[in-house]
Amino acid sequence: MTIKAGVVGVGRLGGAHARLLAEAAGFELVGVHDIDGSRSEEIAARNECVAFPDTESLASACDAVVVAVPTSAHTEVAELALGANCHTLVEKPLAPTLEEAEHLVAAAAKRDLVLGVGHVERFNGVLLACAPYLDQPRFIESRRLAPFQIRGTDVTVILDLMIHDIDLVLGLVDRPLADVHGVGASVVTGSIDMANARLTFEGGAVADISASRVSLKPLRELRLYQRTGYFSLDLAAGRGVHLRSTGAHPEEVTGIQDLVDRVPLSAQEGEPLARELEAFASSIRGEPSRLVTGAKGRDALEVAIRITRQIEESANVVA
Repeated sequence: MTIKAGVVGVGRLGGAHARLLAEAAGFELVGVHDIDGSRSEEIAARNECVAFPDTESLASACDAVVVAVPTSAHTEVAELALGANCHTLVEKPLAPTLEEAEHLVAAAAKRDLVLGVGHVERFNGVLLACAPYLDQPRFIESRRLAPFQIRGTDVTVILDLMIHDIDLVLGLVDRPLADVHGVGASVVTGSIDMANARLTFEGGAVADISASRVSLKPLRELRLYQRTGYFSLDLAAGRGVHLRSTGAHPEEVTGIQDLVDRVPLSAQEGEPLARELEAFASSIRGEPSRLVTGAKGRDALEVAIRITRQIEESANVVA
């Protein structure tokens, strides 16, 4: 089964989607559309497909559409794709508001269509390498820092960057959220540019999440603590280490080497975005898939909005 696909919005990320769809065995890249016609033509020529004049004409020629436009336009474009009976993958966050996200989830369910959300960090190779060792993490610490750029500033840093780690935490803990505490600061945009959130889950698991889009250097780190050991991961570099408990009895211990086995972790080969598109194809074919569903994307958005409101309503944002 070859899936005819298109991409709406071919900036940096949408352009990468177009390239990978053109290369993927399970897809046929039919075409692209961007509000910038010259960009559409450039990406179409590069990938030997058609530059469509609008979303409607592109969606009518496709089985599946990737939506990589600014967040403020997600709902409008995704509605058009779903209305044309296209399976749809929307870049994170699913929508700018919870109500719009729920509307998209319902629209996809009504038509029995796949609605996925582009939480690509779930497909990070070093995180996948942890999978055999994960055992209900009890404490998670993440830091995601990025230098300032205009792209993404139509939303807060929570929806722009932190939502990646919110989604990861929700996937790793898989327990109801009990409490949220957040602080944040507006530095250059008039919106929240730096934030820290502490999520507490039923059963006692805790996550401490920091994000900034005004950092001098990029950083993507994740640390996981569980009863059987500890993970330290550099998500950007694709490497890390798992310090796995040996279960040694105190009388047997002469040093740290008796307490833990050091298991180096390295990223699986391939691009995370390519793995995400493969998961999208698997979902369309009705096969088991790691794709973040619209419902899961809606859950991450709900937590992100809750953090944002908690910051703003408790005056924990420094303007």
